[in-house]
Amino acid sequence: MKKNIYCISALMLLTCSLLAQQRTDEEAVRVVADNILKQPVTQFVGVSNGVVYNSTAEIPKGEDVKFKSPLTEWHYSNGVLDMAMIKLGAYLNEDKYVDYAKNHVAFGFANYEYFKERFRNDRKHWHWPFGQLWNFKELDDCGAMGAAVLEVNQLVQKPEYREYIQHAANHIMNGQVRLDDGTLSRTFPRKMTVWADDAYMATSFLTRMGKYSGEVRYFDEAARQLILMDAHLWDPEKGLYYHCYYDSENRNGVAYWGRANGWIMISLVDLIEAMPADHPNRVELLTILKKQIVGASRWQNGNGMWNQLLDKSDSYDESSVTAMFVYGVAKAINNGWIDSSYRNIARAGWSALKNNEITPDGRFTNVCVGTGISEDLPFYFNRPVGDNEKHGLGLIINTAVEIMKLESEKK
Repeated sequence: MKKNIYCISALMLLTCSLLAQQRTDEEAVRVVADNILKQPVTQFVGVSNGVVYNSTAEIPKGEDVKFKSPLTEWHYSNGVLDMAMIKLGAYLNEDKYVDYAKNHVAFGFANYEYFKERFRNDRKHWHWPFGQLWNFKELDDCGAMGAAVLEVNQLVQKPEYREYIQHAANHIMNGQVRLDDGTLSRTFPRKMTVWADDAYMATSFLTRMGKYSGEVRYFDEAARQLILMDAHLWDPEKGLYYHCYYDSENRNGVAYWGRANGWIMISLVDLIEAMPADHPNRVELLTILKKQIVGASRWQNGNGMWNQLLDKSDSYDESSVTAMFVYGVAKAINNGWIDSSYRNIARAGWSALKNNEITPDGRFTNVCVGTGISEDLPFYFNRPVGDNEKHGLGLIINTAVEIMKLESEKK
């Protein structure tokens, strides 16, 4: 009996694998995006009574609520997802994906005041729905979501969006804590610490602010931050970036964490693509990008994936960094910044993701959960992977769009 069960299970896995390999790139990304659309992005649910509410106006006095789906949160990963859905909708000419981002941002602005006024003095802001919408203390609070609001505002212009955008711009340009050399840094869990993650948390907004405002100073600041982070975090021997730098000790952390490296590559390609062709820092940024692509390629596994800890083959294959590196390489080829011979790096990574990490029902698997910094490698080794983890959804959509461009007839 057990033997029959094992055979049936093996057959089911083989069938799923074969079906995945038969999907086109467009079919693969559509199944992910359509699964996202099934999750309510404009609803709350009562903590004690389980009742679903479509707005704060429906919530009874005294009832605590949470988001029905984590995709409703005002978290940087939601900003990445909103922008990815806009990109996918534009590429496929499908309004339903663009509307997802419009609805998410509109829902936040329509409901956050309820929580700001009633609850902000009772508990820390992050315990309340949309707490990060009114909180501007770290780049996580306003960087990627600020960038998403910028993109939505190009489609649906509203005064409250513009006010938020200016608030975010002021925080990133003038309010965020910095090292003496101007590098953006964090205040917790250790003060004056530079995280590779913040390459994206800052430049996702600055790049788009430069593009949409026409003010070169935002491109200038984005370029400066990436150049400074390269100086603080790059390890020329490994060809990788450390996750963090401790200014108080003038040293780096212990880990070459995958997704942190991916944030830098995404930041570079998005900025280089958006900035003026004659920008004085463009050549230097291209040099940094090319060395990172070469460095990352040396750590790609035979199956096309990269590891959670890039230099540790005994750490697990991790999907989000694989998507990020594939995206960066594909975009660099699509823009003519690197030779097309690098194409196989992107193809191998995408094949692994499409065939093994996107399930038939549209879940994206083996994505590391949110991860802070740590002084011990076991912390990184043992970070769990989530089921359809929010940190990976926008990344896989962006990657699919760039791959479709790479594989189009024009290439």
